[in-house]
Amino acid sequence: QAVEQDTRLAFGELAAWVRQQVPTRVVALTGSSGKTSVKEMTAAILTQCGNTLYTAGNLNNDIGVPMTLLRLTREHEFAVIELGANHQGEIAWTVSLTQPEAALVNNLAAAHLEGFGSLEGVAKAKGEIYTGLPANGIAIMNADNNDWLNWQSVIGDRKTWRFSPNAANSDFTANNIHVTSHGTEFTLQTPTGNVEVLLPLPGRHNIANALAASALAMAVDAPLSAIKSGLANLKAVPGRLFPIPLAENKLLLDDSYNANVGSMTAAVQVLSEMPGYRVMVVGDMAELGDESEACHTQVGEAAKASGIDRVLSAGHLSKFISQASGVGEHFADKAALIARLKALVAEQQIVTVLVKGSRSAAMEEVVHALQENGTC
Repeated sequence: QAVEQDTRLAFGELAAWVRQQVPTRVVALTGSSGKTSVKEMTAAILTQCGNTLYTAGNLNNDIGVPMTLLRLTREHEFAVIELGANHQGEIAWTVSLTQPEAALVNNLAAAHLEGFGSLEGVAKAKGEIYTGLPANGIAIMNADNNDWLNWQSVIGDRKTWRFSPNAANSDFTANNIHVTSHGTEFTLQTPTGNVEVLLPLPGRHNIANALAASALAMAVDAPLSAIKSGLANLKAVPGRLFPIPLAENKLLLDDSYNANVGSMTAAVQVLSEMPGYRVMVVGDMAELGDESEACHTQVGEAAKASGIDRVLSAGHLSKFISQASGVGEHFADKAALIARLKALVAEQQIVTVLVKGSRSAAMEEVVHALQENGTC
């Protein structure tokens, strides 16, 4: 009889035991942003190959990961496990339970700085995922992040793959990129060959996400044909750059699920490539600690550099986005912002509205208000 005083520890140990009983091929991923997108993409690819279990929603902490592992059965040929963290040591624990044969850090950005203290702290925490790899495991990392060099002591002599849509010397990269308002087309270049990909999701950042997912899937022997078909069949996820037509030539991009500097600037780039008058509606980014003002200002500067036509903000910190954008209007509450937004949308013949903020900002209230309103 095993007696454990710490219920979280016991829960994790039970999940680890279940994991050890099944022959499922498991991959794990983390990162500052895009985790859910990469998880969904990887699962879509591996589903083409066999029965695949993957993390539901954002159950990626020291309770959510064991919950997912406890769902494993011998019928699952593959599993895609998302690992999140807001403090040091959390990923080291959850990856020890998960025991993946491939592990990926999607990217690094200023997120959860209150828990990590600095970007270096974020890098250290995310790099813990590589401690869970076996000697023959594959470490996958973003070639656009310099921090991977600091992970070599953790990775050791394990096989390493790098991905980037920008770096030609990456193991996984994209060529012949063609961006449309509905998605992207590109040639995926991998260690085992090339394949033409149609990705039905907007934004260049999703190309990087697709490269990451392709690498994870290929690490457990997914063929190019599965990558091609899996990515082509993707569906947009509500709250994550989810397109909602409001009226003819009037589009709402609902990206209200969450936000950090990396995902905010990626969303700015997506909006900048959209037709017509471009409106960015923002709430606060949370958990940035002493860097809060600087991070919000950085997003505003990105909006200015990208030529966004109007920025509307509500919240204590998002005013710095409006101020730095040069085209901003800040409101005391969301009700006033919504009234202004409805008028602005009604004035334009062609308009794209992006709505984004951290979970605590509840920017989905703006999305719902626009959807319920008949003027646009």
